[in-house]
Amino acid sequence: MVDPVSVALKFGFLAVLYLFLLWISRNALKDLRRTTIQTTSAAGYVPPAPEATGIQPLAGADAAPPDPRLVVERAPGHVPGMEYEVGEGAILGRGDQAEIRLEDPFASSRHARLTRQGAVIVLEDLGSTNGTYLNEELVDGPRPLHPGDRVRIGDSEFTYLDR
Repeated sequence: MVDPVSVALKFGFLAVLYLFLLWISRNALKDLRRTTIQTTSAAGYVPPAPEATGIQPLAGADAAPPDPRLVVERAPGHVPGMEYEVGEGAILGRGDQAEIRLEDPFASSRHARLTRQGAVIVLEDLGSTNGTYLNEELVDGPRPLHPGDRVRIGDSEFTYLDR
């Protein structure tokens, strides 16, 4: 006769095995999607259309901000008060491709991107491990910057200005 406990253990083992395989395939697909997005952006970034991001320029604000800048509040290897011109945009990160290099152990090599969309400078996280924060809120998609906004990546913090 078949012992019901051994049958239950077999079915339990199979259930755990299937859950494990489901978890592995979900994470693999997530990594593949992230790689596709990063590969596409490395080939030549085309900013999303304003209707896709929900970021609309102000009426009559076709002129670009005069001089968008990031001012260092605190960052390893940087002097507080140091300013970076953003211009048409910049990549922030630890890697060699970053226009604004961070000597922060919590920053990814390509951590975040600043891009110009009309008269607006937009901040976007590039799938970093530790995230990018705008005014102490985790950035989960393209977010417009306003004068006085604080951008934090790891232990590095910047203030956005458009003088």
